[in-house]
Amino acid sequence: MFDYLIVGAGFAGAVMAERLASCAGKKVLIVDKRNHIGGNTFDYYDTAGILVHKYGPHIFHTNSKDVYDYLGKFTEWRPYEHRVLASVDGMLVPIPINLNTLNELYGLHLQASEVEAYLHLQAEEKAIIKTSEDVVLSTVGRDLYQKFFRGYTKKQWDLDPSELDASVTARIPVRFNRDNRYFTDTYQAMPAQGYTKLFEQLLNHPNIKVMTNADYKEIEDSIGYKKMIYTGPVDYYFDYCYGKLPYRSIEFRFTTFDMPVFQQTGTINYPNEHPYTRVTEFKYLSGQVHPKTSVVYEFPQAEGDPYYPVPRPENAELYRKYQLLTRELPDVYFTGRLATYKYYNMDQVVAQSLSLFKKIMAQAEAPVTNAINTIRFPSTNGKG
Repeated sequence: MFDYLIVGAGFAGAVMAERLASCAGKKVLIVDKRNHIGGNTFDYYDTAGILVHKYGPHIFHTNSKDVYDYLGKFTEWRPYEHRVLASVDGMLVPIPINLNTLNELYGLHLQASEVEAYLHLQAEEKAIIKTSEDVVLSTVGRDLYQKFFRGYTKKQWDLDPSELDASVTARIPVRFNRDNRYFTDTYQAMPAQGYTKLFEQLLNHPNIKVMTNADYKEIEDSIGYKKMIYTGPVDYYFDYCYGKLPYRSIEFRFTTFDMPVFQQTGTINYPNEHPYTRVTEFKYLSGQVHPKTSVVYEFPQAEGDPYYPVPRPENAELYRKYQLLTRELPDVYFTGRLATYKYYNMDQVVAQSLSLFKKIMAQAEAPVTNAINTIRFPSTNGKG
């Protein structure tokens, strides 16, 4: 008999498994449909011997010392600050848009103190901010919107920014200084031996049993368990009774080149001129020294593994119907990106699981009737 059946071996499920096993002495079975642990952060050495991320680049960054220190128990960290360039008008310029971007793109000589006023002149006044287009136009104006955002967003979502919730582009910062780093979090690093090794350490406990290549629905009647932590798609749990929640997926195309370096930085975005959105070179992320190099091209698509919930009002309303059903299940906890139909960075998912564990322990000590088990947490300022 297991105390907990955990569905999903990504960060949400694996952190819960480790905490329940290590701190509460619970017996845990963690199940995943895929043939590996680590969820979307799974990495491996390709045929050239280069460490690559199977589901696209995952860069760890956080402002939470608790999250950073917790994961640091299971990996050594290699300091790494990610930098991204965007291919615009035949040039490669830094993104997020900053002082360097504007000066290089337009041949200007702005000082940091002048950037805010310059962008204010370009911006279009919007009385009400409803869409992603509204956000960008009211921040940087139409030319930068066309160069950096409109094409990229249409490829990523297959929707015009005017059709998307404001939250999509609200995540994208604009800076008034020369900081070319993609993230500004206090802690920025990569697991020194990769994410898969980190997960192997997370789940290396005698109270944890791992089962991959398994759909929990096909085995749950044959195993005994008391409670469930569910991190999979919430609509799948309820057999799509209200219909499928829309997601965007990505096709990842990997290429190895017989050269030590392929591009100028870790990731280059292609907002306009190619069907792919970005290209990432993995040796920047891993710090490997190797005579060859491997990259991944990302092609957004409608079908495939669910990666990005589509942020439109009708989809939020559909999720709310499923959310109401989750509240009727006192012995099932729904947490993580797919179970709560919301995009989170890696550190946010870890923080959720750490908080959920504390909540479960508190409930065990002082049971609360009619507890709401769907976990919702505020942003911790940290794509992972």
